[in-house]
Amino acid sequence: MEKAPASAEIEWEMRPGGMFVQRRQISVDEGPIINITVAHASSQHPLYLLAHSTFWDVKKLLAHKTGLKPEEQRLFFRGQEKENEEHLHVEGVKDKSKLLLLEDAASKERKIEEIRKHDEMLKASEAVAGVRAEVDKLSERVSALEVAVDGGTKVSDKEFVVSTELLMRQLLKLDGIEAEGEAKLQRKAEVRRVQNLVDTLDSLKARNSNPFSNIGKAVSVTTQWKIFDSGMGSLNAPTKTSSSTNVTQDWERFD
Repeated sequence: MEKAPASAEIEWEMRPGGMFVQRRQISVDEGPIINITVAHASSQHPLYLLAHSTFWDVKKLLAHKTGLKPEEQRLFFRGQEKENEEHLHVEGVKDKSKLLLLEDAASKERKIEEIRKHDEMLKASEAVAGVRAEVDKLSERVSALEVAVDGGTKVSDKEFVVSTELLMRQLLKLDGIEAEGEAKLQRKAEVRRVQNLVDTLDSLKARNSNPFSNIGKAVSVTTQWKIFDSGMGSLNAPTKTSSSTNVTQDWERFD
C-alpha cells in the first residue's frame, strides 16, 4: 500500500454543480489551475486543481467521485503508473491532459471476495429460513400431539413415527447447508430446535404407550412411605402385644 506524500494538505471546495476544486489561497507562487480529465471504466471525470499538485492530491479528489479510497487507486499518465508523491507539472501533466484510473488489483479481489461471501451468507440464510418454515408447521403438530396425550387420548404410534421422520428430514437439510457468520448461528439454533422437538416426541410416545406410568410412579412412592411408617410403628408394638398376650393367657390359665 502506498503512503501519502509528506506534503502540505490541500483543501478542497465544491463549486456549483458538485464540482470539487482546490480551495484558492492567496499566494504569488501558487501556480496556474489546470483542467484535467480522468478516465475510469466508462466514466470521464473532469478535475480542476493546481498544476503543482501531486498525484495523491488527484486521488483524494477522485475519491469523492468514484467511491474508491486513495490507496485503492492506480493513476496512469502516458502509459506509466505514477507515484503518489510525484507532481503533475514535473511529470508533464498540463491543462487538458488525460489520466487513466484503475482500481488496485488486491482491492478489487478483496471486494469480489466480500461480495461472494455476502451472497453465500444470504443464500444460506434463505435456506435456513425455508427449513424454519417447515419446522414451524411440525412444531404445531407436536403441540397438538402433546395436548392429546396430556388429555388422556390414545394416539396411534404412527403419528409419532411420521412426525419424527419429517423432523429428521429437516435435520438432514440443515446438515447440507454450508453457512458462515450469522447464517451459521441461525442453522445451529434451528438444529437445536429440531432435536428438542424429536426428544419431545420420544417422551410423548412413551407416555402414550403407558398412560398410567406417571400414576404408577406416584402409587409406588406412596406405598413405600406407608411401609416405612408401618415399620416405624411396629418397632415396639410386637413386644407389647406379645407381653399382653402372655398376661391374658396367664389369667386364662389361672381361671
